[in-house]
Amino acid sequence: MEWQPLDFEKPVFELERRLQDLRSHSSKHDVDLGSAVKELEVKLRETRRHVYANLTAWQRVQIARHTQRPFALDYIQRCFSNWVELHGDRRFADDRAMPCGMAMLGSQRCIVITHQKGRNTKENVMRNFGCAHPEGYRKALRLMRLGEKFGMPIIALIDTPGAFPGIGSEERHISEAIAVNLREMMKLRVPIIATVIGEGGSGGALGIGVADHVMILENAYYSVISPEACSAILWRDRRHAAEAAEALKLTAQNLLRLEVVDEIIREPENGAHRDYDSAAANLGEALHRNLERISQIPVAELLERRYQRFRRLGVFSEGKTVTVPVRG
Repeated sequence: MEWQPLDFEKPVFELERRLQDLRSHSSKHDVDLGSAVKELEVKLRETRRHVYANLTAWQRVQIARHTQRPFALDYIQRCFSNWVELHGDRRFADDRAMPCGMAMLGSQRCIVITHQKGRNTKENVMRNFGCAHPEGYRKALRLMRLGEKFGMPIIALIDTPGAFPGIGSEERHISEAIAVNLREMMKLRVPIIATVIGEGGSGGALGIGVADHVMILENAYYSVISPEACSAILWRDRRHAAEAAEALKLTAQNLLRLEVVDEIIREPENGAHRDYDSAAANLGEALHRNLERISQIPVAELLERRYQRFRRLGVFSEGKTVTVPVRG
């Protein structure tokens, strides 16, 4: 797959192209260009380090939305085995934006709940751009209850701009479907691990995000609103999206500091969209490690910890009131 660089990645892209041309010329014409190649390799490493070590919040949002970024089914292919997709909510329809099923994580049978986007127009129409309908969340809950019945832990891979806000979605009660998932996931008597692998947009993400351990990939984001929508509300103009992204504290680094997430999963230096296998290896290791740890916790304690974890979100303390004397 040919790399499609974002604007801030173009210096790296140009150096990589020059390096490839130099090596090709050296090989084709049997010319020793070793010193020039080494010099360019050093410059490329320095440029990569500078670009990816100083990403802004808006640049991380752009990486999270990259069409070449690995999606849920790419991670399932690399991290799991014996994937069996199950369809339908037994009420209305099957939602292709939310593939769900059973798979093996090592030797452990799991229920896997995901969002899935598309890489081109045809796929995006089929997947509804990763925006699930109410039937998607009801399908997810049906499978989670199946997991609880047979003692299978639940793994959620989150990657959505948000739940679908269309008329049909509202007619079939999208807010109710998400609210029921929040309530029922809090009570499920099996371990739950959620990972934001790309976009974590609002209630659409939270609808499968109630978990005992919440992780996020290094360049993913998790937010109550998109930067563009926030910009349109606060500045009356979507052009301030970069400023809104900074203000929302939506990056993995900010979320860990605010204790919204429990762990950041490192991505390859150039981002997950440049190296699927390394990104999947890091995710798989984190899933194995945390599932093994959480599975040792007694059910009653697990449920209490899960409840308290979400009760703590948004807690703040007020300072003392200061009375200022008025002169005159």
